[in-house]
Amino acid sequence: MPLPKLPTKPAALLSVQDYPKAEAGKAVKPRIAVVEPITRNKEIAPQARDKSVAKPAVKPVESRKTKAPAENGRSVADKPAKPAEGHIRPKSSTSRAADKSGVSKLFVLDTNVLMHDPSSLFRFEEHDIYLPMVTLEELDNHKKGMSEVARNARQVSRSLDALVGDIGDDQIDHGIPLSKLGNKDAKGRLFFQTKLQNADLPEGLPVGKADNQILGVVRGLEAETPGRAVVLVSKDINMRIKARAMGLPAEDYFNDHVLEDTDLLYSGIQQLPDDFWIKHGKGIESWQENKHGTGYTYYRLSGPLVPTLLVNQFVFIEPKNGEPAFYGQVTQINGKTAVLQTLRDYGHAKNSVWGITARNREQNFALNLLMNPDCDFVTLLGQAGTGKTLLALAAGLAQVLETKTYNEIIVTRVTVPVGEDIGFLPGTEEEKMGPWMGAFDDNLEVLNKSDSDAGEWGRAATQDLIRSRIKIKSLNFMRGRTFVNKFLIIDEAQNLTPKQMKTLVTRAGPGTKIICLGNIAQIDTPYLTEGSSGLTYVVDRFKGWSHSGHVTLARGERSRLADHASDVL
Repeated sequence: MPLPKLPTKPAALLSVQDYPKAEAGKAVKPRIAVVEPITRNKEIAPQARDKSVAKPAVKPVESRKTKAPAENGRSVADKPAKPAEGHIRPKSSTSRAADKSGVSKLFVLDTNVLMHDPSSLFRFEEHDIYLPMVTLEELDNHKKGMSEVARNARQVSRSLDALVGDIGDDQIDHGIPLSKLGNKDAKGRLFFQTKLQNADLPEGLPVGKADNQILGVVRGLEAETPGRAVVLVSKDINMRIKARAMGLPAEDYFNDHVLEDTDLLYSGIQQLPDDFWIKHGKGIESWQENKHGTGYTYYRLSGPLVPTLLVNQFVFIEPKNGEPAFYGQVTQINGKTAVLQTLRDYGHAKNSVWGITARNREQNFALNLLMNPDCDFVTLLGQAGTGKTLLALAAGLAQVLETKTYNEIIVTRVTVPVGEDIGFLPGTEEEKMGPWMGAFDDNLEVLNKSDSDAGEWGRAATQDLIRSRIKIKSLNFMRGRTFVNKFLIIDEAQNLTPKQMKTLVTRAGPGTKIICLGNIAQIDTPYLTEGSSGLTYVVDRFKGWSHSGHVTLARGERSRLADHASDVL
């Protein structure tokens, strides 16, 4: 009897036709391999041991072949990825019909798309772009100032000027090739509104409002080109709702999304199956090395799970039969061979970092990255109370004041208020940043109290020494700087855009280590989401690099009250 169709995605339900039909007098059960749902901290492990059952067509989450579904940055309609269960991407019927027929679309861009991503003009591949005159007027209104929006508006204006610089007047009506400036992926053409679009809008809509004029342009284009798929692309939710209410196709701009589903984000940790050593123990090599004053054991092995591993990824096995657990880190991957290294146990008091010990498995992984001088870039994700700031600060103090690996600690963060802004703050740069650094002050008190033998005067002297080695800087003055032998901590990095994150990370000079801390569930910056945050961006782009590492901290260690509040509120 043939096997039923396997699910094409996790937790997919089989249709009635896919069930096998039993013959008379014979009871037949469908033989289906179980597919575990993808979770943030637990990867898919090979569960199907029955060789007679085919394996499900599901790739491991953390694979080097995994690419961002929004690659090349077209609109949501252009390159649909398979979303997670329960997550449906908004897609108009016009776009679906154009996708089936293979016809290129005409995207009408709202102003906020251009100001959000100045390179969006060249990210729609074979599709054409239409710019209403109202969009150009709004770009002109926003070009003044030193804000990020003003800089983006000026960059878009320069790109448009280069496109229309040396063409004839008649060529504007036929469209300007977007590949003219060397963008080979942009195979479409750029059209400008050169005449008034006579479109009937619903009664009661103010005609002079810019959004309504753009909606009128979309309706007019639909009337002029009845066989063409015309789609409005806007970052404004109310604009898209208004367009759909009028029966016009409208979609969000998804090029800035690194991942469609943040559950697919690289966690830096993979649990190995219990039979890992049985399947990977053939021809295994092991040796010991002394590195940075600590002895480590290395294992060179090969097997079916090796292609799913990444360099500096943490692996662990916790058997339930009473055997000792194994915690390791992938240090090398050469084809079908990987090298695993044992970890230093920072949960033991003898290995404490500035009086701090790891309270759980993920904190131990994080301290192994933070204390490794060969790891230049570390990202730590986790909800409130998981210990991100405390671990980073303790590791920084230990390597600045004890081992002298770095000269000083530099702390910065995005100054985005949670509530109403309290206005300008007096004082110098560090005094202005003081109210934003309350989290570091709290953690410094915890670190200072750990030394109970020093006495009150000793603790005061230690605190003054620590304060002299910690510098608080603002993000606004980072451009053009170079940090040499610094321990740079970027707090609340989830509020950074990918462009701002690139500006900060490229400040690193020789001997500098950068630590990015954040919780992508607490984003306060407008127009940023979990998928488009700069922290998500660097985690996805740096995975697998031999000098970077990432750990997602799962368990809160602040207090039982904070843990309960995170769960129920």
